[in-house]
Amino acid sequence: MIEANNPEIDVDELMKKVREEVAKLQNKPLWKEKSTGINLQPNNGINLRIISQIQALLNNAESKSQVRTEFPEKLNRFPFTISRDLQRFVLKLYTFLFKEQRAVNFSLIQALRESLALNQQLNQQIAVLQDQIKSMDERHLKKYSSIKNDLTQQKQIIACFLDETRPWLPEHFTSDQLQTFQEEKGLFDGFYGALTDHFRGSREEILARLKVYLPRIAEAKIGTQDSPILDIGCGRGEWVELLRDAGYVAQGLDISQIMLEQCKTRELDVIEADALTYLQSKPDGSLGAVTGFHLIEHLPFPVLMNLMNESVRVLKSGGLVLFETPNPQNVLVGTHNFYLDPSHLKPLPSALVKFMLEHCGLEQVDIINLHPYGESFKLSGSQVAERFNEYFYGSQDYAVIGYKP
Repeated sequence: MIEANNPEIDVDELMKKVREEVAKLQNKPLWKEKSTGINLQPNNGINLRIISQIQALLNNAESKSQVRTEFPEKLNRFPFTISRDLQRFVLKLYTFLFKEQRAVNFSLIQALRESLALNQQLNQQIAVLQDQIKSMDERHLKKYSSIKNDLTQQKQIIACFLDETRPWLPEHFTSDQLQTFQEEKGLFDGFYGALTDHFRGSREEILARLKVYLPRIAEAKIGTQDSPILDIGCGRGEWVELLRDAGYVAQGLDISQIMLEQCKTRELDVIEADALTYLQSKPDGSLGAVTGFHLIEHLPFPVLMNLMNESVRVLKSGGLVLFETPNPQNVLVGTHNFYLDPSHLKPLPSALVKFMLEHCGLEQVDIINLHPYGESFKLSGSQVAERFNEYFYGSQDYAVIGYKP
């Protein structure tokens, strides 16, 4: 039986302090509740503090539970002064009388220590569970995004189908008519989205590649509310996302609802519009930059010239135009890779695009050669090998950048 007046350790006091710490723990729960549910993330700051305090109490209790070998210092002073022999006798008697009490005390302390160890083990298991739930959430998010894109594609197919067939089809659609329309109008949208994902590279790869342009944006001091950046043909929105995360004001523009839906799932500022029509609606000197990645090779030459002229018109002084496109000087690109995209019209040599921007009024027009093949592809040993590397394994893309005076 544990007695409250035990001078070795005040069990009631110890349990009172433990209850107080548990009560504090209940008032400040280890689990942070959110409006959408419960987040299984331990509140480690509170948890570690409570454990540390309880361990301190246990250490204090354990030290007081040890067998006494000396009288307390205050009992060696007048008027409690007694002989050493009598002190030893009293200590032996005291040790004998409270032998079982000490055993109980040590058992309690050991039980509490094991409880603390179990608590820490549970916290580790919860952390592992949290990582697993996070991984599951990411997989479900990707699956949700894929399903949403598929639904958007189907909505677009149905809308086009109704718009183009209703005037000349007074009767109900037959299955043959539905099949023909889907092959002609819907198949390419889904195919092109898959083609882009397959050949262009992952989102992470594109984000890493586009970082090469950030110093140009910083040097031009654009991307503010007064000089926003417009990315035409933004596609999946990697460039707009990179600019936003770097603190710049940027907007994307595209005509593909499937691509725009991907951007919107990432809360990017994008609009659905034709690039040339939208630029024509903007006032002079209203933008800090007009950018386009793998866009100009899709445009007929007259449209491209109009696009460049309008881009220069809407730029502020000091603003820039930036276009990236496949590099036909690379033989493999110009004869093969370029035509992996059936919507490409024709390759554009860098010298031609540079001249076009200069003709439109831009200055300091630079060509940046990008994305050469790896060194493992290249030959060595002669000038012929070096020339071969240049034309077959050189830059697969290039960017042209010009500034408005």
